[in-house]
Amino acid sequence: MKKIGLFFGSFNPIHVGHLIIANVMAQNTDLDKVWLVVSPQNPLKPSKGLLHEFDRYDLVKAAIADNYKLEASDVEFHLPKPSYTIHTLAYLTEKHPNKEFKVIIGEDNLENFTKWKNHEQILGQFGLYVYPRPHVTNSDLKRHSNVTIVKAPMIDISATYIRNCIKNNKSIRYLVPEPVENMIRTKKFYL
Repeated sequence: MKKIGLFFGSFNPIHVGHLIIANVMAQNTDLDKVWLVVSPQNPLKPSKGLLHEFDRYDLVKAAIADNYKLEASDVEFHLPKPSYTIHTLAYLTEKHPNKEFKVIIGEDNLENFTKWKNHEQILGQFGLYVYPRPHVTNSDLKRHSNVTIVKAPMIDISATYIRNCIKNNKSIRYLVPEPVENMIRTKKFYL
């Protein structure tokens, strides 16, 4: 069974912080691949200022085109909105019975994980791969047998910061991969 890590996000836009985490998960763990799942709408976040899902998906594809261990996924575009992780996991498990899915989250999400729909089922049936985040309080979940803590660089880059740079005509070089920057500039995203 291939082990797939699911890295969910708005990716509004995808940036080097996302890519470093995805690559660490793909290269430095027992995961065979990491799918970057573009979320049409996070039930816990407002959708104002969100670039269209297909544009965000295209940016993700451009960002990871040269890495065979990373894959862009638009699975949640075809599921009812808002998208809940448990529904996506159920759908993927049925569609890919030969794959084992793990959920990749930041340590900051562990604090609110018990608020997730069917969080016990996600934890018990699938499990979490957790990367470090700055300014988090310690969670008891870190000691759960189905939680894997992965050492990764702590990158504190926000998509909001990048969008503000674009709006204010400031450079986003090195914050996003070059193909992503080119697409954003050409298509005049986030202006």
